[in-house]
Amino acid sequence: MKVVRAEIIAIGDELLYGQIVDTNSHWISQELDLMGVKVVRKTTVGDDRKDVLAAFESAEKRADIVLITGGLGPTKDDLTKPLLAEFFGCDIIEFPEAVKAVSEYFIRRGREMTPLNILQGHLPACCTYIPNEVGTAPGMWFERNGTFWMSMPGVPHEMKKLIKDFVLPKLPEIFPLPVIHHKVIKTVGIGESWLADLISDWETALPSSIRLAYLPSLGHVKLRLTGFGSSKESLEKAIDEQIDTVMPLIEKYVYGFNSETLETAIAKLLKAEKKTIALAESCSGGYISHLITSVPGSSAYYQGGIIPYHNQFKNKILGVSNETLSKFGAVSEETVREMATGVRKLFNSDFGLASSGIAGPDGGSEEKPVGTVWIACAMNGRVETKKLQLTQDRMLNIQLTGVAVLNMLRICISQK
Repeated sequence: MKVVRAEIIAIGDELLYGQIVDTNSHWISQELDLMGVKVVRKTTVGDDRKDVLAAFESAEKRADIVLITGGLGPTKDDLTKPLLAEFFGCDIIEFPEAVKAVSEYFIRRGREMTPLNILQGHLPACCTYIPNEVGTAPGMWFERNGTFWMSMPGVPHEMKKLIKDFVLPKLPEIFPLPVIHHKVIKTVGIGESWLADLISDWETALPSSIRLAYLPSLGHVKLRLTGFGSSKESLEKAIDEQIDTVMPLIEKYVYGFNSETLETAIAKLLKAEKKTIALAESCSGGYISHLITSVPGSSAYYQGGIIPYHNQFKNKILGVSNETLSKFGAVSEETVREMATGVRKLFNSDFGLASSGIAGPDGGSEEKPVGTVWIACAMNGRVETKKLQLTQDRMLNIQLTGVAVLNMLRICISQK
């Protein structure tokens, strides 16, 4: 079966200047991958006639489908529409149905339509008009020399609706597409190379119809299994069988599958065990509480938290002794142990979590360099502690501390 090749072209000076992050191309790539379409190139080009036309000419030579985002506004700096007309050799004309749709869009919102807005209903004569139900800039579909083109607004929610409602249903009509099935195993607490060593024999024995990819991210490693074949049901069964085989090797590091996050996995564990938590965050500054409360329904298990940044509040609110602070310092195993115990008692929770460290870039010493962090989890009868040696980057240290604390909680809940 011939591989269907796609190219994504994102247009706009604001993308090159870094004023807007191109999340569109990332999202489109994921959707095409699920359809079995291979993205061969992503191009970002500014609002320059020669550069845009060169990108069009280059894409036509290598892609079966070209997806374009951006540059469809009504102002003079939006060049995509006139350049598509130039590239395909046709005039821009009024599309009455497009003008009507734009007019109705403004009427529904009680806004006045300007002459510039009317021009959004003027499109290249050689395109097929694709209605944009959630915005004013229509989609435009072109076909030439066996290559198919779709031009869409750069506004993410407008682009996504056009992709979902038109492009994705259209692809199977014009291309023979393979059946592809993905499943992702989410792991935490183990590095990519250690994980690879652990599952090396299993990976070597994988059938040729299933591919494995390592996808490391901040504090996590994802294992993506991808199956290729003619039957979705058989692929799902084959991948599940492989996961069953590898799980005994990695089960203690696995917290979920596919789109599940560490926060949602912990939410399930806490709800299942009917347990509650409270946090005392010093160096993480409330970041872990943010992660936990980002999950809907977190009030069922999250009692509350405090940020005792200064030692006097570690002492007055959490009951960390002045002797401990004086002898061992705020960044120490002894201090986080008392912080975790104190916050558990303060909020009457089943688990008390604490973090204290030197996030940086200043404040380190030879004994306790920047990136030194202590974390703790207090529960009935015991307190678990761990020392982290992180980086020189402040925000990275905060995020890595968050992952480490949540993973410690996951382990403590699982061990009951």
